[in-house]
Amino acid sequence: MEEPADAARQRWRLLVAYDGAAFRGFAIQPALPTVAGALQEALGRTARMPAPPVVTCAGRTDAGVHARGQVVHVDLPPIPFDGVGLARALNRQLAPAVVILEAEAVDGTFDARHSATGRTYRYLVWNAPAPDPLLAPLSWHVRDPLDLRAMTTATDVVLGTHDFRAFCRRKPGSDPSEPITRRVTRATWSVDRGPEAIDAGAGRLLRFEIEASSFCHQMVRSLVGSLVEVGRGAGNAATLLERLRSATRHRAADPAPARGLCLIAVEYP
Repeated sequence: MEEPADAARQRWRLLVAYDGAAFRGFAIQPALPTVAGALQEALGRTARMPAPPVVTCAGRTDAGVHARGQVVHVDLPPIPFDGVGLARALNRQLAPAVVILEAEAVDGTFDARHSATGRTYRYLVWNAPAPDPLLAPLSWHVRDPLDLRAMTTATDVVLGTHDFRAFCRRKPGSDPSEPITRRVTRATWSVDRGPEAIDAGAGRLLRFEIEASSFCHQMVRSLVGSLVEVGRGAGNAATLLERLRSATRHRAADPAPARGLCLIAVEYP
């Protein structure tokens, strides 16, 4: 865990939304556009720092993954802004690709990553014969009819604490025999009946939401890929349970595309 903020600096908590299509993920990558890179540059200019400050996020999203509820903390020297003013100054530089929804000064012991008790992701599937150009940037188009009841039943398999090696991309160099244990507290499918889905015409916008204490790499996208296969009739709750217990990605369904995934909330005590 990071050390508490330096006494000469103020720790700020930022609630951030972004369009993941514009970036190669959240984490800094040399010579590539990233959310952290854009944020750090804007923060450095706003606070008139000689070098950009380091930002820490609640969840490092992959390339193409969106966020409406990402939480970030950063330590800044004294600035002539309150939270509203800081958010406005940053949004003038970053919007619309990145938007600061809220900014507030917090205690130096707050840590966006380690203080979090839960994270919620949403995945959208446009289930229709034809794609929709306005939904395409935010959803996965699946033309085959999907059995939502079968998908919902299979989803119950992942609730609770499990070894998710079968649905996680392991870090290079890590021990493949080591369990990747995560606790899923909520996982649901529903039909999104928002105006964009209604205007799109024939088809259903399926919404998958999952909440867990934390997630491993590609976990949500891998689960969605497998659950969509169940919806297509290639498996059921029993086969998903068998795959979960196998603790291997061998013969697993491909992960769902990144564009349908969005970090929508981070929970704190």
